[in-house]
Amino acid sequence: MWIIIKEKKAGTLQKAFLYTMQKLHLIAIGGSAMHNMALALHEKGFIVTGSDDEINEPSKSRLAKAGLLPEEIGWFPDKIKGDLSAVILGMHAREDNPELIRARQMGLKIYSYPEYIYEATKEKTRIVIGGSHGKTTITAMILHVMNFLKIETDYLVGAQLEGFNTMVSLTNTAQYAVIEGDEYLASPIDKRPKFHLYKPNIAIISGIAWDHINVFPTFEIYVDQFKKFINLIEPNGSLIYCSEDKVLDEVCRTTSNTKIDKMPYSVPKHQIENGTTYLLVNDQKIPLQIFGNHNLMNLNGARLVCNKIGILNTQFYEAIQSFKGAAKRLELVYKKDNFNFYKDFAHSPSKLKATTDAVKKQFTKRKIIACMELHTFSSLNEEFLAQYKDSMNLADEAIVYFNPHTIAHKKLKEITPEQVHACFNRKDLRVFTKSSEVTDYLKSKKWKDSVLLMMSSGNFDGVDFNGLAQNLSPS
Repeated sequence: MWIIIKEKKAGTLQKAFLYTMQKLHLIAIGGSAMHNMALALHEKGFIVTGSDDEINEPSKSRLAKAGLLPEEIGWFPDKIKGDLSAVILGMHAREDNPELIRARQMGLKIYSYPEYIYEATKEKTRIVIGGSHGKTTITAMILHVMNFLKIETDYLVGAQLEGFNTMVSLTNTAQYAVIEGDEYLASPIDKRPKFHLYKPNIAIISGIAWDHINVFPTFEIYVDQFKKFINLIEPNGSLIYCSEDKVLDEVCRTTSNTKIDKMPYSVPKHQIENGTTYLLVNDQKIPLQIFGNHNLMNLNGARLVCNKIGILNTQFYEAIQSFKGAAKRLELVYKKDNFNFYKDFAHSPSKLKATTDAVKKQFTKRKIIACMELHTFSSLNEEFLAQYKDSMNLADEAIVYFNPHTIAHKKLKEITPEQVHACFNRKDLRVFTKSSEVTDYLKSKKWKDSVLLMMSSGNFDGVDFNGLAQNLSPS
């Protein structure tokens, strides 16, 4: 069935969007990104089915509410039928997945997650946010401003944002698509980095710090992915980049893509007064709810992106004052009197330094206790551990946690607390291998005039941060 939707703006017919009513099957529908894709496609009016061998919360409840939760857990090749418009393959699935094998045998169109995002947005102005860190925050800032100004956009973001029902939205009428561009692999059968598939009209890169050692075994190979990304920007497009990152600055200045406009950004003028950060703009002091040089650089990059789609600086500054940050990105868990508790997604060495530095500068008269979890493949890799040297030295007290069972699950070589201690190069570093030991230690401390910063891409093996906060005494 063909459907035509006509969009009118200011009394003028702007564009007619033509598309087919699609029937789509999602292999690995329960993943964080994939279940949001399912919800977005369902909202668009498409017929959506899916399968997975494990579906946890909140995916399970959200899929069930939309009527999309599979009746049975597991893989069922019989679900792959000839009337499917396409199959979308999640990263959680394996190459020998029985549903994938059936789809290939039948010659069905198979998209990776990022391939389908491009397919759905290829007629739109695509804004792609890349970088080793800050992607989600920059994406969230741009979306916050566009939402504040009531500018419709499709989007893909890596966290649940306040004011947005899903992490993915695909419409028939939006002129823009704001896409968080992850550098990890597209799918089990497509080994290209996700952000290579989006072909941006406007691209922003926040920084380059080696990550995903299991996919990019050397720093040079990792950096090369960003060079390729730049060369995939559409002709007459724009590249906005953080010039304070020396590696990124060199890459962007020397790239061979001469058909694009390049715009560097850095930390904007600002000051901190009584725990609040203010932007200094044309003799104005603009109060923010976020802080730290990384967040301020992210803000400046987001502003330049917004300028590219016609948003004025005055509009941007008005909107950004109400931005509270993205989930797990220096997110305030608890605040009482002279005690603050933040959680952050930081896990790479450069981000640990930047996040700790931001908190220390914001709370100059408080003791900073930083606690991080080694959770990613890279951080638990014996060869990569050396990158963490001095990464937690800015904190007044530092704690590192890792779970040996996680290392075994990832089939990595065992590491010891002694190795971790030596690699971080801090004599008073505390290293724990049980999450209960971490929480017991934190509960034993007095938190007067202190800030607790817990950093991980995981959750310290199920720690209830809100519950923990209630058990920490600031007296």
